[in-house]
Amino acid sequence: MLPLALALVASLTEPTQQKPTTKDAKPNFEAVFAAPRFGSNFDDLDARIRELETISLASPKDIQSVTAKLLDVAKKGRKLEKKSGSNWWFEKEKRGLFIVGGETGNPKGLLLALHGGGKGSGDASSAQGVYSGAASKLDWLMICPEVLEKTEHGWTDSGTEEFVVQLVEAALRTWKIDMDHVYFSGHSMGGYGTWTMGAHHADRVAALAASAGAPTPYMGTDGKPTDIAPGVVPNLRNVPIVIYQSDDDPNVPPETNRIGALRLGEAQKRWGGFVHEYWEVPSRQHDLPPGGMSALLAKIEKRVRDTRPTKVVWQPALAWKRQFYWLWWDRPVVGAIVVADVDKTKNEVVVTCDKDAKGLEVLLDEKLVDLKKEVVVKLNDKEVFRGLPSAEMGTLAKTSLSGDAELMFAVRVKLAP
Repeated sequence: MLPLALALVASLTEPTQQKPTTKDAKPNFEAVFAAPRFGSNFDDLDARIRELETISLASPKDIQSVTAKLLDVAKKGRKLEKKSGSNWWFEKEKRGLFIVGGETGNPKGLLLALHGGGKGSGDASSAQGVYSGAASKLDWLMICPEVLEKTEHGWTDSGTEEFVVQLVEAALRTWKIDMDHVYFSGHSMGGYGTWTMGAHHADRVAALAASAGAPTPYMGTDGKPTDIAPGVVPNLRNVPIVIYQSDDDPNVPPETNRIGALRLGEAQKRWGGFVHEYWEVPSRQHDLPPGGMSALLAKIEKRVRDTRPTKVVWQPALAWKRQFYWLWWDRPVVGAIVVADVDKTKNEVVVTCDKDAKGLEVLLDEKLVDLKKEVVVKLNDKEVFRGLPSAEMGTLAKTSLSGDAELMFAVRVKLAP
């Protein structure tokens, strides 16, 4: 399915004479996709994108044509074998184990089942054991990755998070799964991974279900949690999360998840959204929820991703996570708080950022604003744009890198060049 940006009308501003059009250019999209998009050095990728930003897309037909070409290139990326069982992402090194299970024929959704563990412990087979039946009942494809290094924060250490993101993208290239039906769930340390990676990549998932695992807390002098580490709670405005906890868990005491649920409630009052359920039960220690993972996943199975929320709250946690819903940040400032609102009655976008917003952009299409009319964009109460924004090939290219058609945009407005 092509993004709604394709519905742009011909009345978008005409390209200037200095800008080449699609008829004049033969862009090398393969080179864009070949440039590194993880890590911290984007020089090669950005240079390729800048070349494309000089090319205007003057009509909906141009946008549709370029979108199709970009998606064709994206589909040429790595795919997985369509069968159940264990595999290696890094075959030569025998590293990056993942197990495929659940419905592998015609899956209705994709479940990333994250295992527990810690320093020196944990494996993908444990997640397979507790999630396989539940995934099959829902007709979901299940993928159980194994952390690259078994540490206390294995899901966000040692390149594991990048591995998981690439695994999700490969699975979506391999099977015909609606990209709006991707779910993360995990037990124990897998609950930590669900909270944390789910928040970092909230724009890629429909819902989260954390079992007996919690995000990283800040601890007070009395040894009790006082807050949640940044990059988690604010990002969950548009992603429902279910948090399961036993009140006597000796491995993951309830205080951290209680404070996490409290922070979600506070964020809900402040910004709206933040649908969550805190499910605490007595006397199960570190066991699975009552009814097992089927009962847990039943709480999120009907959730569908929203790719165009009219309010986005983003607290970047990763240098390489540069797009978040309809926001793009060339060099995201880790820990900053960005709040972006669309007022459709005024055809206006209002953004606040509590840090230097250099390189921050809003991405637009007809589902967010009326591109036939004047669009107003403000940053921290200052008007930074008023007019008819034009479509560019570079914007379309950089938002296509994940292969997620629902997060592709052709129009952008720079907030702080």
